[in-house]
Amino acid sequence: MRVSQFFISTYKEAPAEAELVSHSLMLRAGFIKKLGSGLYTWMPLGLRVLRKVESIIREEMNKSGAVELLMPVMQPAELWRETKRWDKFGSLMMRMQDRYQHDFCFGPTHEEVITDIVRKEIKSYRQIPLILYQIQTKFRDEIRPRFGVMRAREFVMKDAYSFHTDSSSLEEAYKAMHITYTKIFSRLGLNFRVVEADPGAIGGGSSHEFHVLAESGEDSIAFCPDSPYAANIEFAESMKSDKLRNKANCPMEKIATANRKTCEEVANFLNVPLQNTVKTLAVIVNHEMILLLLRGDHCLNELKTKKIPLLKDFRLANKEEIIKKISCPAGYIGPVGSDLTIVSDVSVIEMSDFICGSNEEGSHFTGVNFGRDLKEPDHVFDIRNVVPGDLSPDGKGKLQICKGIEVGHIFKLNTEYSKAMKACYLDDSGQSVPIEMGCYGIGVSRIVAAAIEQKNDKRGIILPFEMAPFHVVIVPIGMSNNKLIKIESEKLYKKLSAIGIEVLLDDRNERPGVMFADMELIGIPHRIVIGERCLREGKIEYKGRCDAEHQDIPLLNIVDFIKSTLV
Repeated sequence: MRVSQFFISTYKEAPAEAELVSHSLMLRAGFIKKLGSGLYTWMPLGLRVLRKVESIIREEMNKSGAVELLMPVMQPAELWRETKRWDKFGSLMMRMQDRYQHDFCFGPTHEEVITDIVRKEIKSYRQIPLILYQIQTKFRDEIRPRFGVMRAREFVMKDAYSFHTDSSSLEEAYKAMHITYTKIFSRLGLNFRVVEADPGAIGGGSSHEFHVLAESGEDSIAFCPDSPYAANIEFAESMKSDKLRNKANCPMEKIATANRKTCEEVANFLNVPLQNTVKTLAVIVNHEMILLLLRGDHCLNELKTKKIPLLKDFRLANKEEIIKKISCPAGYIGPVGSDLTIVSDVSVIEMSDFICGSNEEGSHFTGVNFGRDLKEPDHVFDIRNVVPGDLSPDGKGKLQICKGIEVGHIFKLNTEYSKAMKACYLDDSGQSVPIEMGCYGIGVSRIVAAAIEQKNDKRGIILPFEMAPFHVVIVPIGMSNNKLIKIESEKLYKKLSAIGIEVLLDDRNERPGVMFADMELIGIPHRIVIGERCLREGKIEYKGRCDAEHQDIPLLNIVDFIKSTLV
């Protein structure tokens, strides 16, 4: 492709709206153009990258035995009402009505549609297992679209669905998709981790997320460097240690703490480690107030907490409710003398001589001990986020925390949708049995942003070879004024193109610095510079995108050199 016949639109500065590096670079490199809030046009360069991601996904999905189809973007509300997700999905769903006032949505996902297809088509156990997939546009009405295509209202996704006679068949497909996803992200040249995760709004049984590792990631991942264990921090289990509770060594005392409300403020005031404090959270469950106890340096994990039947529908109590029930403001609440139900995190039950609120404004208790100063907790659960240094749940080391960008998610749906929508098959005895299902998603457009977030420098984008818009760029210096440079540039362009290398010839009449800056910005992995001085010596300049210096390559050897470099 010649630049003069293509469309490249680059900018030195990114718009002020750009919050992430990937968002800034995609706008500057002309990969995307903003149309409206959360809506972007994929420009020619960006579209080439997007299509390459799609191609790799399609190739690996086809190899896995999955069969491609394409489902409608618009979906009738009736299907979503069958699964009770029309209301459950909430304000994220983009809804509309046709001229007859029939309700529709722009599909945020396609579980209902695919289940409707299968219940009409699958009759016998002989027709399954089956895996169907599509690469399709999805819509979600984000409260605050941000980060460019990372969290947009309209995005491209690959979603696949598998159908089985039993859970063992589903398990086989789940493992096969796990392997397929690993191949996809490996081929894309991404540094990623697979983590255990919560199914969320999709529902079903177990699930795993695939995260591109990047410091700008919205998700925190707990992993063990000494084992394969990794989990989203919302899902990661905090283990109870074998440590026995120490005996009480101090009397309980009430200490004036003035306006110090947080555990950090109290610990600093008393000159004690934050780990010696206990924070007490008042929550409401079915109109009843319950106290949750956490170590001062730990944070409540709402997802894990809501999985506990007792606390399934909990919410934090408001100021008025706390004053009415406990007669003190938040920040001074404590479990001592309380007749409320007390739920302790597993780490708190190990503590002795700890500091907590006194249920009196302006003071805290020190030297507090279970059994002596207050009752043992009514319940003990894992209700906190894990922290670095916690024991790994597999018992093979200690956890570390890193940031990740979720780009893929696989789920065991089991019979959640097939039962709701009566999608059944007849087994070999003629009995009607709900179909076991799996669901497997990849954020195609998000991968492009995640890859750039992971791989960039001060000069611009560094795309893995498999994703780059072009493999090689030829930059002729003074091509319009030098016949020899023009001849050699055209000759090399044709040779590389003839052997299947995607080459971009920058035939613009621009200064070298402008051409170099543009090509580095858009992330082409290999650059060849053809200039008069080198040509006189029978050489041309080669520079890899991440190389510190260029190297001179004999003109006669350049094609073989490039071929060997691309292997």
